[in-house]
Amino acid sequence: MLSSKQIPGVASGQDGDTYAWFSQRAWVEIDLAALSDNVRQLVGLLSPRNQLMAVVKADAYGHGSVTVAQTALESGASWLGVATVPEGIQLREAGIKAPILILGATHTAEQIQAIAQWQLQPTLCSPKQALVFSDTLEAINHSFPLPVHIKLDTGMSRLGTNWQQAGEFVKLVEGLPHLTIASIYSHLATADSPDTTTMKQQHRRFEEAIAQIQAMGIKIPSLHLANSAATLADSALHYDIVRVGLAVYGLYPSPHLQTKINLHPVLQVKARVTQVKTIAPGTGVSYGHQFIAPQELRLAVVGIGYADGVPRHLSNNMQVLIRGQRVPQIGTITMDQLMVDVTNIDDIQEGEIVTLLGQQGKEKISADEWAEKLNTISWEILCGFKHRLPRVAMM
Repeated sequence: MLSSKQIPGVASGQDGDTYAWFSQRAWVEIDLAALSDNVRQLVGLLSPRNQLMAVVKADAYGHGSVTVAQTALESGASWLGVATVPEGIQLREAGIKAPILILGATHTAEQIQAIAQWQLQPTLCSPKQALVFSDTLEAINHSFPLPVHIKLDTGMSRLGTNWQQAGEFVKLVEGLPHLTIASIYSHLATADSPDTTTMKQQHRRFEEAIAQIQAMGIKIPSLHLANSAATLADSALHYDIVRVGLAVYGLYPSPHLQTKINLHPVLQVKARVTQVKTIAPGTGVSYGHQFIAPQELRLAVVGIGYADGVPRHLSNNMQVLIRGQRVPQIGTITMDQLMVDVTNIDDIQEGEIVTLLGQQGKEKISADEWAEKLNTISWEILCGFKHRLPRVAMM
Protein backbone atom coordinates (compact mmCIF):
# COMPACT_ATOMS: atom_id res chain seq x y z
CA MET A 1 0.00 0.00 0.00
CA LEU A 2 1.21 3.52 -0.75
CA SER A 3 2.22 5.67 2.18
CA SER A 4 2.12 9.44 1.95
CA LYS A 5 3.66 12.64 3.16
CA GLN A 6 2.86 16.23 2.35
CA ILE A 7 5.41 17.96 0.16
CA PRO A 8 6.85 20.81 2.24
CA GLY A 9 6.15 24.46 1.72
CA VAL A 10 2.80 24.28 -0.02
CA ALA A 11 -0.13 24.62 2.37
CA SER A 12 0.43 26.15 5.78
CA GLY A 13 -1.76 27.48 8.53
CA GLN A 14 -1.48 30.89 10.18
CA ASP A 15 1.17 29.64 12.59
CA GLY A 16 3.14 27.87 9.87
CA ASP A 17 1.89 24.41 10.78
CA THR A 18 1.09 22.30 7.76
CA TYR A 19 -2.49 21.14 7.58
CA ALA A 20 -2.90 17.38 7.47
CA TRP A 21 -3.51 16.55 3.83
CA PHE A 22 -6.34 14.15 4.64
CA SER A 23 -8.38 16.97 6.20
CA GLN A 24 -8.32 19.01 3.01
CA ARG A 25 -11.29 19.67 0.78
CA ALA A 26 -8.99 19.08 -2.20
CA TRP A 27 -5.37 18.12 -2.90
CA VAL A 28 -2.87 16.94 -5.50
CA GLU A 29 -1.24 13.53 -5.12
CA ILE A 30 2.26 12.98 -6.52
CA ASP A 31 3.21 9.36 -7.15
CA LEU A 32 6.97 9.30 -6.59
CA ALA A 33 7.22 5.62 -7.58
CA ALA A 34 5.72 6.48 -10.98
CA LEU A 35 8.07 9.42 -11.31
CA SER A 36 11.07 7.27 -10.51
CA ASP A 37 10.00 4.60 -12.99
CA ASN A 38 9.50 7.19 -15.73
CA VAL A 39 13.01 8.55 -15.20
CA ARG A 40 14.55 5.07 -15.18
CA GLN A 41 12.78 4.19 -18.44
CA LEU A 42 13.95 7.42 -20.06
CA VAL A 43 17.53 6.82 -18.97
CA GLY A 44 17.18 3.34 -20.45
CA LEU A 45 16.59 4.88 -23.88
CA LEU A 46 19.96 6.63 -23.77
CA SER A 47 23.45 5.45 -24.56
CA PRO A 48 26.02 5.37 -21.73
CA ARG A 49 27.47 8.70 -22.88
CA ASN A 50 24.12 10.48 -22.63
CA GLN A 51 22.86 12.27 -19.54
CA LEU A 52 19.30 13.16 -18.65
CA MET A 53 18.30 16.64 -17.53
CA ALA A 54 15.00 16.63 -15.64
CA VAL A 55 13.21 19.89 -16.37
CA VAL A 56 11.67 21.05 -13.10
CA LYS A 57 10.71 24.61 -13.98
CA ALA A 58 7.31 26.01 -12.98
CA ASP A 59 7.45 24.06 -9.71
CA ALA A 60 8.13 20.88 -11.68
CA TYR A 61 5.07 21.47 -13.85
CA GLY A 62 3.01 21.85 -10.70
CA HIS A 63 4.30 18.65 -9.07
CA GLY A 64 6.61 20.23 -6.47
CA SER A 65 10.11 21.09 -7.66
CA VAL A 66 12.26 20.03 -4.72
CA THR A 67 10.71 16.61 -4.19
CA VAL A 68 10.59 15.93 -7.93
CA ALA A 69 14.21 17.02 -8.38
CA GLN A 70 15.42 14.83 -5.54
CA THR A 71 13.50 11.81 -6.84
CA ALA A 72 14.63 12.35 -10.44
CA LEU A 73 18.29 12.58 -9.39
CA GLU A 74 17.99 9.45 -7.25
CA SER A 75 16.49 7.65 -10.26
CA GLY A 76 19.18 8.45 -12.80
CA ALA A 77 18.90 12.10 -13.86
CA SER A 78 22.21 14.00 -13.81
CA TRP A 79 21.07 17.57 -14.50
CA LEU A 80 18.17 19.82 -13.56
CA GLY A 81 16.62 22.52 -15.74
CA VAL A 82 14.76 25.56 -14.41
CA ALA A 83 13.43 28.74 -15.99
CA THR A 84 14.47 31.39 -13.47
CA VAL A 85 17.13 32.22 -10.92
CA PRO A 86 14.74 31.91 -7.92
CA GLU A 87 13.77 28.42 -9.09
CA GLY A 88 17.43 27.45 -9.07
CA ILE A 89 18.06 29.00 -5.66
CA GLN A 90 15.11 27.08 -4.20
CA LEU A 91 16.77 23.82 -5.23
CA ARG A 92 20.14 24.86 -3.82
CA GLU A 93 18.54 25.90 -0.53
CA ALA A 94 17.08 22.39 -0.34
CA GLY A 95 20.61 21.00 -0.45
CA ILE A 96 20.61 19.84 -4.07
CA LYS A 97 24.17 19.76 -5.47
CA ALA A 98 23.53 18.64 -9.06
CA PRO A 99 24.26 21.03 -11.95
CA ILE A 100 21.33 23.34 -12.63
CA LEU A 101 20.80 25.04 -15.98
CA ILE A 102 18.71 28.20 -16.14
CA LEU A 103 16.82 27.87 -19.41
CA GLY A 104 15.47 31.42 -19.37
CA ALA A 105 17.33 34.65 -20.13
CA THR A 106 19.08 36.56 -17.35
CA HIS A 107 20.55 40.05 -17.70
CA THR A 108 20.68 42.09 -14.50
CA ALA A 109 23.65 42.45 -12.17
CA GLU A 110 21.54 41.07 -9.31
CA GLN A 111 20.68 37.96 -11.31
CA ILE A 112 24.28 37.41 -12.36
CA GLN A 113 25.58 37.79 -8.81
CA ALA A 114 22.99 35.29 -7.57
CA ILE A 115 23.92 32.84 -10.33
CA ALA A 116 27.55 33.02 -9.30
CA GLN A 117 26.77 32.82 -5.58
CA TRP A 118 24.50 29.79 -5.90
CA GLN A 119 26.61 28.02 -8.54
CA LEU A 120 23.89 28.00 -11.17
CA GLN A 121 24.61 27.80 -14.89
CA PRO A 122 23.02 30.42 -17.17
CA THR A 123 21.93 30.38 -20.79
CA LEU A 124 23.61 32.99 -22.97
CA CYS A 125 21.47 34.11 -25.89
CA SER A 126 23.39 37.04 -27.39
CA PRO A 127 26.83 38.71 -27.50
CA LYS A 128 25.46 41.66 -25.54
CA GLN A 129 24.32 39.38 -22.72
CA ALA A 130 27.70 37.62 -22.68
CA LEU A 131 29.50 40.95 -22.28
CA VAL A 132 27.19 41.98 -19.43
CA PHE A 133 27.95 38.73 -17.65
CA SER A 134 31.69 39.13 -18.06
CA ASP A 135 31.68 42.75 -16.92
CA THR A 136 29.55 41.98 -13.88
CA LEU A 137 31.74 39.06 -12.83
CA GLU A 138 34.78 41.31 -13.22
CA ALA A 139 33.15 43.94 -11.02
CA ILE A 140 32.44 41.47 -8.21
CA ASN A 141 35.90 39.86 -8.50
CA HIS A 142 34.46 36.44 -9.22
CA SER A 143 37.32 34.05 -8.60
CA PHE A 144 36.76 31.37 -11.25
CA PRO A 145 35.18 31.16 -14.73
CA LEU A 146 31.41 30.72 -14.68
CA PRO A 147 30.09 27.78 -16.75
CA VAL A 148 27.65 29.09 -19.37
CA HIS A 149 25.47 27.43 -22.00
CA ILE A 150 25.20 29.03 -25.43
CA LYS A 151 21.74 28.98 -26.97
CA LEU A 152 21.36 28.92 -30.74
CA ASP A 153 18.12 29.68 -32.56
CA THR A 154 17.73 27.05 -35.26
CA GLY A 155 14.07 27.75 -35.99
CA MET A 156 12.17 28.22 -32.74
CA SER A 157 12.43 32.03 -33.13
CA ARG A 158 12.54 32.45 -29.38
CA LEU A 159 15.72 32.75 -27.29
CA GLY A 160 19.14 32.37 -28.87
CA THR A 161 21.55 33.75 -31.44
CA ASN A 162 20.88 32.88 -35.07
CA TRP A 163 22.57 29.59 -35.87
CA GLN A 164 24.39 31.17 -38.81
CA GLN A 165 26.29 33.43 -36.37
CA ALA A 166 27.21 30.54 -34.07
CA GLY A 167 30.94 30.65 -34.74
CA GLU A 168 31.25 34.38 -34.14
CA PHE A 169 29.20 34.17 -30.92
CA VAL A 170 31.10 31.20 -29.51
CA LYS A 171 34.47 32.79 -30.36
CA LEU A 172 33.44 35.91 -28.43
CA VAL A 173 32.38 33.94 -25.34
CA GLU A 174 35.50 31.79 -25.43
CA GLY A 175 37.60 34.93 -25.28
CA LEU A 176 35.90 36.38 -22.20
CA PRO A 177 38.03 35.72 -19.11
CA HIS A 178 35.25 35.16 -16.59
CA LEU A 179 33.21 32.67 -18.66
CA THR A 180 33.74 29.07 -19.69
CA ILE A 181 31.54 27.31 -22.21
CA ALA A 182 29.76 24.31 -20.69
CA SER A 183 27.57 23.46 -23.68
CA ILE A 184 25.95 24.63 -26.87
CA TYR A 185 22.30 23.87 -27.38
CA SER A 186 19.13 24.64 -29.27
CA HIS A 187 15.44 23.87 -28.93
CA LEU A 188 13.13 22.06 -31.35
CA ALA A 189 9.82 23.66 -32.31
CA THR A 190 7.97 20.68 -33.83
CA ALA A 191 9.50 17.53 -32.33
CA ASP A 192 6.05 16.38 -31.21
CA SER A 193 4.70 16.39 -34.79
CA PRO A 194 4.51 13.20 -36.89
CA ASP A 195 5.75 15.36 -39.77
CA THR A 196 9.49 15.53 -39.15
CA THR A 197 10.33 18.03 -41.93
CA THR A 198 10.90 21.04 -39.69
CA MET A 199 12.62 19.01 -36.99
CA LYS A 200 15.07 17.61 -39.54
CA GLN A 201 15.73 21.12 -40.85
CA GLN A 202 16.53 22.32 -37.34
CA HIS A 203 18.75 19.31 -36.80
CA ARG A 204 20.68 20.10 -39.99
CA ARG A 205 21.09 23.71 -38.93
CA PHE A 206 22.38 22.64 -35.53
CA GLU A 207 24.88 20.31 -37.17
CA GLU A 208 26.02 23.07 -39.53
CA ALA A 209 26.46 25.47 -36.63
CA ILE A 210 28.54 22.92 -34.71
CA ALA A 211 30.68 22.24 -37.79
CA GLN A 212 31.22 25.98 -38.16
CA ILE A 213 32.43 26.20 -34.56
CA GLN A 214 34.65 23.15 -34.83
CA ALA A 215 36.22 24.50 -38.02
CA MET A 216 37.46 27.43 -35.93
CA GLY A 217 39.32 25.00 -33.69
CA ILE A 218 36.99 25.52 -30.74
CA LYS A 219 36.33 22.48 -28.57
CA ILE A 220 32.72 22.09 -27.42
CA PRO A 221 32.36 20.23 -24.10
CA SER A 222 28.72 19.24 -24.51
CA LEU A 223 25.80 19.47 -26.92
CA HIS A 224 22.07 19.13 -26.35
CA LEU A 225 19.01 19.49 -28.55
CA ALA A 226 16.33 16.96 -27.57
CA ASN A 227 13.22 17.72 -25.53
CA SER A 228 10.78 14.99 -24.40
CA ALA A 229 9.41 14.41 -27.88
CA ALA A 230 12.80 14.29 -29.56
CA THR A 231 14.15 12.00 -26.84
CA LEU A 232 11.38 9.52 -27.62
CA ALA A 233 11.43 10.05 -31.39
CA ASP A 234 15.04 9.71 -32.54
CA SER A 235 18.26 8.71 -30.78
CA ALA A 236 20.23 10.75 -33.34
CA LEU A 237 18.95 13.84 -31.50
CA HIS A 238 20.23 12.78 -28.08
CA TYR A 239 23.79 14.19 -28.29
CA ASP A 240 25.33 14.48 -24.79
CA ILE A 241 22.29 15.56 -22.74
CA VAL A 242 18.55 15.27 -23.27
CA ARG A 243 16.23 17.80 -21.61
CA VAL A 244 13.06 15.99 -20.56
CA GLY A 245 10.06 17.68 -19.00
CA LEU A 246 6.61 16.29 -19.80
CA ALA A 247 7.71 12.66 -20.13
CA VAL A 248 9.21 12.72 -16.62
CA TYR A 249 5.69 13.47 -15.36
CA GLY A 250 4.24 10.50 -17.22
CA LEU A 251 2.58 12.12 -20.22
CA TYR A 252 3.41 11.77 -23.89
CA PRO A 253 4.12 14.84 -26.01
CA SER A 254 2.13 13.29 -28.85
CA PRO A 255 -0.02 10.17 -29.36
CA HIS A 256 2.31 8.74 -32.02
CA LEU A 257 5.09 8.47 -29.41
CA GLN A 258 3.12 6.32 -26.98
CA THR A 259 4.67 3.04 -28.12
CA LYS A 260 8.21 4.06 -27.19
CA ILE A 261 8.01 3.45 -23.42
CA ASN A 262 5.30 2.85 -20.86
CA LEU A 263 5.01 6.12 -18.94
CA HIS A 264 2.88 6.50 -15.82
CA PRO A 265 1.11 9.79 -14.95
CA VAL A 266 2.56 11.14 -11.71
CA LEU A 267 -0.13 13.65 -10.71
CA GLN A 268 -3.68 13.03 -9.51
CA VAL A 269 -6.16 15.71 -8.44
CA LYS A 270 -8.69 14.79 -5.79
CA ALA A 271 -11.39 16.54 -3.76
CA ARG A 272 -14.17 15.68 -1.34
CA VAL A 273 -17.93 15.79 -1.59
CA THR A 274 -19.08 18.59 0.73
CA GLN A 275 -22.88 18.28 0.34
CA VAL A 276 -25.41 16.02 -1.35
CA LYS A 277 -28.93 17.12 -2.25
CA THR A 278 -31.88 16.20 -4.44
CA ILE A 279 -33.17 18.80 -6.91
CA ALA A 280 -36.46 18.84 -8.77
CA PRO A 281 -37.00 18.88 -12.55
CA GLY A 282 -36.51 22.38 -13.95
CA THR A 283 -34.11 23.47 -11.21
CA GLY A 284 -31.17 25.58 -12.35
CA VAL A 285 -27.68 24.76 -11.15
CA SER A 286 -24.92 27.28 -10.39
CA TYR A 287 -24.26 30.75 -11.80
CA GLY A 288 -26.24 31.68 -14.89
CA HIS A 289 -28.28 28.47 -14.72
CA GLN A 290 -26.31 27.07 -17.65
CA PHE A 291 -27.63 23.67 -16.57
CA ILE A 292 -31.32 22.98 -15.90
CA ALA A 293 -32.20 19.62 -14.37
CA PRO A 294 -34.24 17.67 -16.96
CA GLN A 295 -35.60 15.42 -14.22
CA GLU A 296 -35.19 14.89 -10.51
CA LEU A 297 -31.55 14.22 -9.80
CA ARG A 298 -29.07 13.84 -6.98
CA LEU A 299 -26.42 16.51 -6.96
CA ALA A 300 -23.08 16.41 -5.12
CA VAL A 301 -21.14 19.57 -4.39
CA VAL A 302 -17.36 19.05 -4.62
CA GLY A 303 -14.88 21.32 -2.85
CA ILE A 304 -12.69 22.42 -5.74
CA GLY A 305 -13.04 25.11 -8.38
CA TYR A 306 -11.37 27.36 -10.90
CA ALA A 307 -9.29 29.13 -8.23
CA ASP A 308 -7.66 25.74 -7.66
CA GLY A 309 -6.93 25.18 -11.34
CA VAL A 310 -10.04 23.47 -12.70
CA PRO A 311 -10.70 25.46 -15.89
CA ARG A 312 -14.07 27.20 -15.89
CA HIS A 313 -14.36 26.48 -19.61
CA LEU A 314 -14.83 22.81 -18.72
CA SER A 315 -18.23 23.65 -17.21
CA ASN A 316 -20.82 21.09 -18.36
CA ASN A 317 -18.07 19.43 -20.42
CA MET A 318 -16.14 17.20 -18.03
CA GLN A 319 -16.53 14.12 -15.92
CA VAL A 320 -15.12 13.06 -12.55
CA LEU A 321 -14.64 9.68 -10.92
CA ILE A 322 -16.58 8.57 -7.85
CA ARG A 323 -16.39 4.96 -6.66
CA GLY A 324 -14.67 4.08 -9.91
CA GLN A 325 -17.49 5.45 -12.07
CA ARG A 326 -17.55 8.44 -14.39
CA VAL A 327 -20.17 11.03 -13.51
CA PRO A 328 -20.87 14.31 -15.33
CA GLN A 329 -20.06 17.72 -13.94
CA ILE A 330 -23.09 20.03 -14.17
CA GLY A 331 -23.54 23.77 -14.01
CA THR A 332 -20.91 26.49 -14.11
CA ILE A 333 -17.69 25.67 -12.27
CA THR A 334 -17.29 28.26 -9.51
CA MET A 335 -14.25 29.66 -7.76
CA ASP A 336 -14.10 27.06 -5.00
CA GLN A 337 -16.73 24.45 -5.85
CA LEU A 338 -18.32 22.47 -8.63
CA MET A 339 -21.33 20.22 -8.89
CA VAL A 340 -21.70 16.70 -10.26
CA ASP A 341 -24.69 14.49 -11.05
CA VAL A 342 -24.56 11.41 -8.80
CA THR A 343 -28.09 10.19 -9.53
CA ASN A 344 -26.80 6.81 -10.72
CA ILE A 345 -24.64 6.14 -7.64
CA ASP A 346 -26.48 5.06 -4.52
CA ASP A 347 -26.02 6.65 -1.12
CA ILE A 348 -23.23 9.12 -1.86
CA GLN A 349 -22.02 10.66 1.40
CA GLU A 350 -20.30 13.91 2.36
CA GLY A 351 -16.55 13.37 2.60
CA GLU A 352 -16.30 10.84 -0.21
CA ILE A 353 -13.28 11.25 -2.48
CA VAL A 354 -13.75 12.52 -6.01
CA THR A 355 -10.96 12.08 -8.57
CA LEU A 356 -10.77 14.82 -11.16
CA LEU A 357 -7.52 13.68 -12.78
CA GLY A 358 -6.19 10.21 -12.16
CA GLN A 359 -7.51 6.70 -11.77
CA GLN A 360 -10.21 4.98 -9.73
CA GLY A 361 -10.66 1.31 -10.42
CA LYS A 362 -10.49 0.74 -14.15
CA GLU A 363 -11.45 4.29 -15.10
CA LYS A 364 -8.92 7.03 -15.84
CA ILE A 365 -9.16 10.73 -16.58
CA SER A 366 -5.98 12.32 -17.90
CA ALA A 367 -4.67 15.83 -18.42
CA ASP A 368 -4.74 14.98 -22.12
CA GLU A 369 -8.51 14.55 -21.92
CA TRP A 370 -8.96 18.02 -20.44
CA ALA A 371 -6.50 19.51 -22.91
CA GLU A 372 -8.38 18.06 -25.87
CA LYS A 373 -11.67 19.51 -24.65
CA LEU A 374 -10.07 22.93 -24.13
CA ASN A 375 -8.04 22.93 -27.37
CA THR A 376 -4.82 23.34 -25.41
CA ILE A 377 -1.91 21.15 -24.29
CA SER A 378 -1.42 18.93 -21.27
CA TRP A 379 1.55 21.05 -20.13
CA GLU A 380 -0.85 23.93 -19.42
CA ILE A 381 -3.24 21.70 -17.49
CA LEU A 382 -0.50 20.38 -15.19
CA CYS A 383 0.90 23.84 -14.51
CA GLY A 384 -2.53 25.25 -13.67
CA PHE A 385 -3.15 23.70 -10.26
CA LYS A 386 -2.75 26.37 -7.60
CA HIS A 387 -0.75 26.04 -4.45
CA ARG A 388 -3.65 26.23 -2.07
CA LEU A 389 -3.99 22.56 -3.04
CA PRO A 390 -1.50 20.63 -0.89
CA ARG A 391 0.89 18.41 -2.83
CA VAL A 392 0.93 14.98 -1.19
CA ALA A 393 3.83 12.68 -2.05
CA MET A 394 2.70 9.08 -2.35
CA MET A 395 5.60 6.76 -1.52
